Amino acid sequence: MNIKLIFHIVGFLLIIVGLFIFTAIPFSLHYNSDDAQALIISGGITVFTGALSWFLTRKKDVQDFTKREGYVIVALSWVIMSLFGALPFFIHGAIPDYTDAFFETMSGFTTTGATILTDIETLPYGLLYWRSLTQWLGGMGIIVLSLAILPILGIGGMQLFMAEMPGPTKDKVHPRIRETAKRLWGIYLILTIAEVLLLLSGGMNLFDAVTHSFTTMSSGGFSTKNLSIAYFTSPFIQYVIIVFMFIAGVNFTIHYYALHGNFEFLKKNNEFRFYSFFVLGASLIVLFLHLPVVSFKFEEALRQSFFTVISLVTTTGFVTSDYENWAPYSRMIFFVLLFIGGCAGSTAGGIKIIRHYLLFRYGLLELKRLVHPRAVIPVRVNDKAVPQEIILNVQAFFIFYILIFVFSSIIISVLGVDFVTSLGAAASCIGNVGPAIGTVGPIGTFANLPEAVKWILSFLMLLGRLELFTVLIIFSSHFWKK
Repeated sequence: MNIKLIFHIVGFLLIIVGLFIFTAIPFSLHYNSDDAQALIISGGITVFTGALSWFLTRKKDVQDFTKREGYVIVALSWVIMSLFGALPFFIHGAIPDYTDAFFETMSGFTTTGATILTDIETLPYGLLYWRSLTQWLGGMGIIVLSLAILPILGIGGMQLFMAEMPGPTKDKVHPRIRETAKRLWGIYLILTIAEVLLLLSGGMNLFDAVTHSFTTMSSGGFSTKNLSIAYFTSPFIQYVIIVFMFIAGVNFTIHYYALHGNFEFLKKNNEFRFYSFFVLGASLIVLFLHLPVVSFKFEEALRQSFFTVISLVTTTGFVTSDYENWAPYSRMIFFVLLFIGGCAGSTAGGIKIIRHYLLFRYGLLELKRLVHPRAVIPVRVNDKAVPQEIILNVQAFFIFYILIFVFSSIIISVLGVDFVTSLGAAASCIGNVGPAIGTVGPIGTFANLPEAVKWILSFLMLLGRLELFTVLIIFSSHFWKK
């Protein structure tokens, strides 16, 4: 294991995080809030620590950069970024408990959206901006950004890209990994700016438009308002966010081809069609199940249904209504949606639509094999046979995902949390969703959970964002054998 190389790159990533902390200072000064000093100190500590780590390991040996170093760099960098990213909240005193500050920051970088804040609007503007920015950086990934802007990660860049990007397959839009990273971040930036402009045209002020665009495109769900998107009563604003939540849940490779006028790729993509039909079908089911028991008019009920379903499926976590009060069976419907997820290669969390699709197709083929046991019938996606190792990977992912969810729910319950909240918190954090059921539902927070539970949930957020295996493999004995 090349320890020098690991800390050289982690130090470089810390410098980037520190510089991004500094970008919150102009907002603090413009709005005359009291967090500028905390941001300067936090950014300075982060940049200094990163520069020191980078400088002391500058004589690195890059010849042995293997997948093992890639996995360690990715997992370690996300933990360290959260440790230092929590400093602005802690030093300012807005979140005086460091466990809570770390939880909030890990929730930001992993785009989970779970919060311990009970009064978000009391936060100064600089911290509100930094809180939203953590989600925007985490949505596409700070390592992918580093690959795009600087050549320092060129050695072994593919290992880092594979370890950080979500999904069972890693689509590239260019043979060179640095060019792929550039294109992905370019599309991400274009879509973010487009949403900012539309939200501004809907009457949202610039600060809220920027911060909410950050947390929409990242599928994060942090809001600057206690009521989340319910604060903005404009149907236009809510429809804009519905559209961009849906877009954020789509594979960014599809966006790349669509922006280049290749809509045939869009129409032939099985995952996109499955994702679109699922969102449409689930939203209509929710609409007609809840329409008789809610006080909404039809248009509002339609909007609320699509908003809530898309928010949960894409793991964004914005809310416009307390969906637990819609009908007695609401909890079960929305609890199931916590396990869906968006497309692979999107900013959405969760299990991912492609995994559900592959298992569904594989199950149908197993039924055919019972009738024709000698037939060789491969699973096909986009008219291509899926390799058996990907099917096995998806099956293993499901097994680990469910086992971790069940085991963590039991541990959380043992630590004194009620049964429903334990299930909701575990499902929400491993799926990077945010709101769930129980006391951590759409109008609740994670503030009153025991400290040990918050550390467990922080670990689940990391597991979910890095697709389980990137983290779990580090705990494998085989990983450390030569």
